[in-house]
Amino acid sequence: MSVSDKSLQDRAMAFEVLAKTHGFEVCGFAPLPVELRREYYLRWIADGKHGSMEWMERNESRRLYPETILLNARTIIMLGMNYYQELPERRGRLARYAQGKDYHTFIYKRLKQLCSWLREQGGEQKPYVDTGPLLEKPLAVCAGLGWQAKNTVLLNTHFGPWLFLGSILTTLEFPSSPAVKDHCGRCMRCVEACPTGAITAPYELDARRCIAYLTIEHEGAIPEMFRTQIGDRLFGCDECLDVCPWNRRAQATRELKLAAQPFGDVAALLAWEEEDFQRAFAGTPVKRLGLQRWKRNACVVLGNIGTADDVPALERCIEKEDTLIVEHAIWAKMQIFKRLGGG
Repeated sequence: MSVSDKSLQDRAMAFEVLAKTHGFEVCGFAPLPVELRREYYLRWIADGKHGSMEWMERNESRRLYPETILLNARTIIMLGMNYYQELPERRGRLARYAQGKDYHTFIYKRLKQLCSWLREQGGEQKPYVDTGPLLEKPLAVCAGLGWQAKNTVLLNTHFGPWLFLGSILTTLEFPSSPAVKDHCGRCMRCVEACPTGAITAPYELDARRCIAYLTIEHEGAIPEMFRTQIGDRLFGCDECLDVCPWNRRAQATRELKLAAQPFGDVAALLAWEEEDFQRAFAGTPVKRLGLQRWKRNACVVLGNIGTADDVPALERCIEKEDTLIVEHAIWAKMQIFKRLGGG
């Protein structure tokens, strides 16, 4: 190893130690430029499989060529934070990533702190947490954090599918992290488990069918063909992650900010006003959903798991709420009556 190589290795080791003190369990480096699945991404967009997420159509050149984002960028650093935790017992599920505080906020602050150290080493940086024109999962693969599984989620050999990703573009040079091979093998559990068939083939995802998309990103009425498959999911879906065999490596997160927050029973929240919603979800990922879509989702959940005791809450929605919520409340009431033998 040359002196130059050793100095780069020392820099990488020092950064990894520092990253762990800020709560990042994994860290990797990908020299720029990187080779990404550009043809797949362009075809995915052209086929409309991103649904209404129009922001994914913008900044195409920066997204596919991240080295153009920062002048003289030499490396992209990818970091991962474990967010796995057991779910609390309650009617209505949130995806695991949304149980506590919004990871975008506190991870970004920690990335900025890491950028201060990089600046001391003579670098210029740009940090991102799912907020810039970056393909985080393919970049994490390039940086050796894992591989993209058949459900397109990043899989890590130590933490399974439960990693938040953060990125730092830097003008500093780092050694390339070793690649991790695809360990999915013949396993098809994630493909077979998807309630709505959103994983249309191994390594192929149609977001328009995905429960996470339907309950979070989609702004209008949830198509009736998908409502029963949503089950008791109020916000997001972990089904294809939960069935992954690599969950045998899953371990509880050490990040206290991710601890699950209470929000009450799903029927009671249909009576919420805006201030109730803001009070319950300030500083959490759910806040971006807004009260209207939160109630829309709650109606769908009650349609799937509700009882006769939940019908009055739905009837109040039918009398008082806007047309989007009313549509889903009527559907939910009809579903409950069917289960009771009256529909």
